[in-house]
Amino acid sequence: MTRGASPGVAGAVQDAAAQPSETGFDTTLYERFPTQGGRPAGEFEALKKVWETPAGWRSFSAVNNNFIGFLFIVTAFGFFIAAGILSLVMRVQLAAPLAEVVPQETYNQLFTMHGSVMMFLFAVPAIEAIAVLLLPQMLAARDLPFPRLSAYSYWAYLIGGVVFFCSIFFSLAPSDGWFMYPPLSSGVYSKGINADFWLLGIGFIEISAIAGAIELIVGVLRTRAPGMTLAKMPVYAWAVLIFGVMIILAFPAMIMVTFLLELERAFNWPLFDATRGGDPLLYQHLFWFFGHPDVYIIFIPASAMVSTMIVTVAQKRLVGHELVVLAMIATGFISFGVWAHHMFTVGLPGLSAGYFSAASMAVAIPAGAQVFAWICTLAAGRVQRNVPSLFLVGGILIFVMGGLTGVMVGMVAFDGQAHDTYFVVAHFHYVLIGGMVFPLLAGFYYWTPMMNGQRLSEAVGRWVFWLCFVGVHVSFLPMHLTGLMGMPRRVNTYLPDRGWDTTNLISTVGAFIMAAGVLLFLIDAVRCYARQGGGGGEARNVFGAGTLEWLSAGNYGVRSIPVVNDLEPLWADPRMASDVEAGRYFLPNTATGERETLVTSAARAEPQYLQIMPGPSWWPLLAALFTAGCFLLLTVKALALSAACGVLTVFCLMRWVWGNDRHIPQKQVDVGAGILLPTYVTGPQAHGWWAAVLLTIVLGMIFSMAMFGYLYLYGAHPDAWRIAAPSGALVPGLLLLGTSLATAYMARPVMANFERGSGASAVLIALSAVCLAGALATDLSDWRHAGLRGDASGQGATVYAMMAWHGSVVLAVVLSAFYYLLRWMRGLAPRPANKTLEALRILFIYAALEGAAGLLLPRLIPWGGL
Repeated sequence: MTRGASPGVAGAVQDAAAQPSETGFDTTLYERFPTQGGRPAGEFEALKKVWETPAGWRSFSAVNNNFIGFLFIVTAFGFFIAAGILSLVMRVQLAAPLAEVVPQETYNQLFTMHGSVMMFLFAVPAIEAIAVLLLPQMLAARDLPFPRLSAYSYWAYLIGGVVFFCSIFFSLAPSDGWFMYPPLSSGVYSKGINADFWLLGIGFIEISAIAGAIELIVGVLRTRAPGMTLAKMPVYAWAVLIFGVMIILAFPAMIMVTFLLELERAFNWPLFDATRGGDPLLYQHLFWFFGHPDVYIIFIPASAMVSTMIVTVAQKRLVGHELVVLAMIATGFISFGVWAHHMFTVGLPGLSAGYFSAASMAVAIPAGAQVFAWICTLAAGRVQRNVPSLFLVGGILIFVMGGLTGVMVGMVAFDGQAHDTYFVVAHFHYVLIGGMVFPLLAGFYYWTPMMNGQRLSEAVGRWVFWLCFVGVHVSFLPMHLTGLMGMPRRVNTYLPDRGWDTTNLISTVGAFIMAAGVLLFLIDAVRCYARQGGGGGEARNVFGAGTLEWLSAGNYGVRSIPVVNDLEPLWADPRMASDVEAGRYFLPNTATGERETLVTSAARAEPQYLQIMPGPSWWPLLAALFTAGCFLLLTVKALALSAACGVLTVFCLMRWVWGNDRHIPQKQVDVGAGILLPTYVTGPQAHGWWAAVLLTIVLGMIFSMAMFGYLYLYGAHPDAWRIAAPSGALVPGLLLLGTSLATAYMARPVMANFERGSGASAVLIALSAVCLAGALATDLSDWRHAGLRGDASGQGATVYAMMAWHGSVVLAVVLSAFYYLLRWMRGLAPRPANKTLEALRILFIYAALEGAAGLLLPRLIPWGGL
């Protein structure tokens, strides 16, 4: 980055005796920004025009984070209401013994859909939705770095979620539980397409969640306001970063386990059939490797919302800020080591059960540290008596009660008695309602003035709180007793004279009390948002908060991007809001006439370049629509239509990203105070490079789960490994993969160092893809000639499952090579480097390494002589 020659601040800084930082940025420039004078009147109008949201039916092409985030939240809350209605029907059924409100099969579909919708369509998407809406404002960014990816993630979630939920109205909903354990969910016991709807629908929705997570991680690391170092980053931004990392590490297990179960159902591959070398416990290990971290994926951002709001409610800085951040990191880390505490009753070895029991209790320590930090902050400050504070305190109480019972079920001996009873139902509802639902409701009352310029009703809000708070305890507290008296989960009725009648009736009454509170909130929210408020600027900051989301903002984010030097910048600098609104900081205008934001360094948040952001587009919506069609049509075996949707999806995706990698005439632009930043960078400095690396981590985690499945089944059923590993493909396969890796790696230096390097790099990329496809075909042919069949044994099923997944990666590589060749033919792959090539070579190198792992693993284990 360089400084321009414009007068004013830059000229004054040239005489300052300042040492540049390790990245070369002169930090004394920060001190001069608020001294800038007023901005030309037309700048603000031009900025608003560029960021304007399309009107009418064209609004569906909008990609602004505030528009997409608001739709995201409304949709997630709609699924919450829908799943809650399903639970009310179940509670009516269980209010009395031998009730027959709905048939048994319908009841099984209800509890499967209730759990699936709450976990997959409400909890994680709601957290992600709030982050999409709130994070850019809190970081003072114009938008997230990939706004069209956010739009695609939302539309995919909406379309897939609606189709998945509506399956219950046509008796096509799954009935095997939200966890879908085999063999109950296998083709033997679960006929029809109901389970396929769950598998393909949930897998599709998980892809949407991972796309959003990549967006949020890059957003936190690369779009923070200048000066917002990691030490000065809000606790909520830390939580979103941890949330995103946990998703890209945990959700691949869910993608792989649904992929494996669908392979078993579709092709009769015995991955989970113990009679043919599979094992149903493999499903549980993979599912809970996702499922238990998922609880903390939900809890960590919600707890950070609590930390953020408590600071404002108490008008006191968070006690132990660094400790809270470390506690969230520790919670995320430990959560990956406790998945098997859901499996204490399956016959785990004593040593394994002891480890998972200790880890289950250890995870309560960092959660407890956060609770004590909240209590200390409230005790040290002057607590405002309002609806957010009610929900915060009430949520803490409920969450602590759920946490205490969580320690109980984490003990092997107690879990053996309480497992699969209503005690466990009570426990996880206390945890999820106290740890997520109450913080969410508190957030609605707290941040609505920021979004809408007016507050939800305080009087109605108190009724909402007390109805929900009382309803939770009346509904779920008796369930502990019901479970300890022996009532199992997932039953649609029970016999009289078991002592369960009274507690079940009380729980049903409590569920309706809580539902009344949610209905009252819904009415108040519709009333509030139906008439848009006219508040703005500091008038909206009704609670006196100190974080940046309370700056006056529009579709463009903030009027100018401020310099941050405090955890509560609005408290530290009372004039910051007016300086930002007057355009006295970074990007007070549109420097290039297009949508822009600053990209800053990951650790020190020093400006590195100006990102030209994409505007409204129909392609994310169309890509999501055809992606959903491709997945969902597979469930009804409409293979031709599904393939057509797949082709259209690829076309939409290519058309969507076609204009992203483009150069503009201005190589450098003034972003304020005479500071010049480049408009185009490549390599590790580019935010797209980070996204490509994160994508390869996701792909690597998915394939790691496939390799785990191979090793697990070999260890559990070594007698099923009857086919000797063929060696014919080993040398040619490794040579092809090595060539693919080398050509992909050389594409960039060839482009940079040779006059005709652009065409040469396109040839190398195409050659890399051809070699990858050739290596896969060679490996497949080798196993087929050896007599290995996918439906014969666990060995064949796992080997072909690894190749099937790797084949999907190779297909993506081939399509990517075709896309790059098209760009080169149109003159859109200029040398010496471009972002498209940088991203693709990372994917190609990864694919070659994945292919080598898949080639070697089944040949080295169990025989090991090759």
